[in-house]
Amino acid sequence: MKVAVVILNWNGRELLQKYLPSVLAHSNGAAIYVVDNASSDDSVDFLKKNFPKVGIVQNAENGGFAKGYNDGLKHIEADIYCLLNSDVEVTPNWIFPILEVFQSQPKAAIIQPKILDLKRKDYFEYAGAAGGFIDKLGYPFCRGRIFQSLEKDEGQYDDIKEVFWATGACMFIKADVYWSLQGFDEDYFAHQEEIDLCWRAKNRGHKVYYVGKSHVYHLGGSTLDNMNPKKTFLNFRNSLYSITKNLPRRKAYPIVILRLLLDGIAAIRFLFQFRFDHCWAVLRAHMSYYSHLMSMLKKREKANFILKYYATTSIVWSHFVHQVKNFNILVKD
Repeated sequence: MKVAVVILNWNGRELLQKYLPSVLAHSNGAAIYVVDNASSDDSVDFLKKNFPKVGIVQNAENGGFAKGYNDGLKHIEADIYCLLNSDVEVTPNWIFPILEVFQSQPKAAIIQPKILDLKRKDYFEYAGAAGGFIDKLGYPFCRGRIFQSLEKDEGQYDDIKEVFWATGACMFIKADVYWSLQGFDEDYFAHQEEIDLCWRAKNRGHKVYYVGKSHVYHLGGSTLDNMNPKKTFLNFRNSLYSITKNLPRRKAYPIVILRLLLDGIAAIRFLFQFRFDHCWAVLRAHMSYYSHLMSMLKKREKANFILKYYATTSIVWSHFVHQVKNFNILVKD
């Protein structure tokens, strides 16, 4: 299988300088590309001068994560795309275990490795950890990460496991599947578009896997910090998008109504914490959702919707009321 490791870049010269060498050193047999999202720094000139073996695709505009990859991947031929953040340090032999699973599991369409924290290398990292799941209301969480609680890596997830979603920080996906799904939904701009992509893939009968034998280290927060109001806006809105698009109407509508109420409670909580910008971000997310509702409904595919898509009824209740911080306590296989 022909593998292309594709790094999306926007004004990330320093990140490329720091982390691209590990990708080049440990990705034998794979082609390496950087898709530049109309950077205003000297990223492209830096690449041409210092990394001549790296392929460069220059997008005409910065369309965010979703459109950036959709535009860039049109110019890259491969059987497998590895979508890799620019702030990821890879490790020796990180690709081979992934390819083994693609070969042994014909329905495997999307795979992620173990994502560890570059700042604390014995802990899982927020964006993906040991594979993604959602609860009945569409709230995302991971093995190894529930909300802001991160588990220490003690080998508890050194397995191969089917999961619900794979992280956009390091996602391997079959090229034919990517294009059959028409890539990422560009209305998301950034954040949770990978959950939507995986959900649509699963609705079509494809499978998503986590492979613990492969691991990488993610810096995280290089584009938007977890506590950035813009990220709050995108996460709240995009989660509602995914529910609307990927569940049967009889399931989606009650969940959306309940989510809107819970989001309102979250906004009030932000208000009492004097985080007014985050409170406003939640309100803006709802307004944006309402304005795009008809277009989201039109994107609903005629598919066999997955009804048992969730790993637990309410991750919010389990975590904030029962103080569950460990996935293996929350979910028993």
